[in-house]
Amino acid sequence: MDYKDYYKTLGVTKDASADEIKKAFRKLARKYHPDVSKEADAQQRMAEVNEAYNVLSDPEKRKAYDELGDPSQYQGAQGQGFTPPPGWNHQEFHFRDSDGAAGMGGMHGEDYSSFFEELFGQAQRQQHQQRRQRQQAGPPPDVRGRDQHSVIELDVPDSYAGGMHRLQLRGVQLDAQGHAHETVRELQVTIPKGVREGQMIRLAGQGSPGLGHGEAGDLLLEVRFRADKRWHTEGKDVYQQLPLMPWEAALGGPVEFTTLAGPLEINVPAGSQPGRKLRIKGKGLPSSTPGDLYLVLQLQVPKAHTDAQRAAYEALAAAYADLRTRTGDAP
Repeated sequence: MDYKDYYKTLGVTKDASADEIKKAFRKLARKYHPDVSKEADAQQRMAEVNEAYNVLSDPEKRKAYDELGDPSQYQGAQGQGFTPPPGWNHQEFHFRDSDGAAGMGGMHGEDYSSFFEELFGQAQRQQHQQRRQRQQAGPPPDVRGRDQHSVIELDVPDSYAGGMHRLQLRGVQLDAQGHAHETVRELQVTIPKGVREGQMIRLAGQGSPGLGHGEAGDLLLEVRFRADKRWHTEGKDVYQQLPLMPWEAALGGPVEFTTLAGPLEINVPAGSQPGRKLRIKGKGLPSSTPGDLYLVLQLQVPKAHTDAQRAAYEALAAAYADLRTRTGDAP
């Protein structure tokens, strides 16, 4: 079979744009279309033009054709019998129908050249066959879309307050040509009060689209709390750090403190040690039966910046030294 220079057939360069290729085709179609042309070889010339446009107007075909490179590198090229490169038949093509060019039969039913058939014929026939099978099968049944799963990260205070949150979801979507593109969806999510870590928030209709007239699936968001050294949760119970000065822990008494449940006056038992937990019933995550709030005591030791502060520490140290001397141990 002979090698076909499709660019030469249309009279365009290899870097011609899609618009330039389309204009060249229309110009030659007006000249050689058998219904209007008076040229003796109009039908043959039109078939050649139609074949060239079929290839160069399809980005996938054109790319495959251009990958052949210089035809002289193949044995017997340029009119002496073109042979496709090794492995060509194993390539997979996904072609579209070209504007203005008919399907496999050309504009008037003539066959394409053996060159075209060798390169693209089998793949294109398979696509036409698949298209006919889909048409004969009729429209797809209505099928509900799949549910999708993702994660939403919240802070523990968000569970106390509830309300609207904005969420960005990244995903992948296929375009009409089957190419994958990253997408970003922005959603408004209502956070219910008292939501716990591990719970699912369901967004109806925000999952995968359905087939036919099938409804879309749902989006299920798993709640996770961001790590925070100030607090954490265990089910509905909340554990929050309560920093105390040494004298507050030693002497005890009421201490005003802002908790996740709001400002509270906490009664600290005298002689409290670091790590002790003070339970405040019903001040955990909101619910019909709220969880509890546990305040975990921490000691904060202030620095001695002034002479008076240093004297106070020295007096405290002397008192404890005297106590050890008299009792043999410190309380």
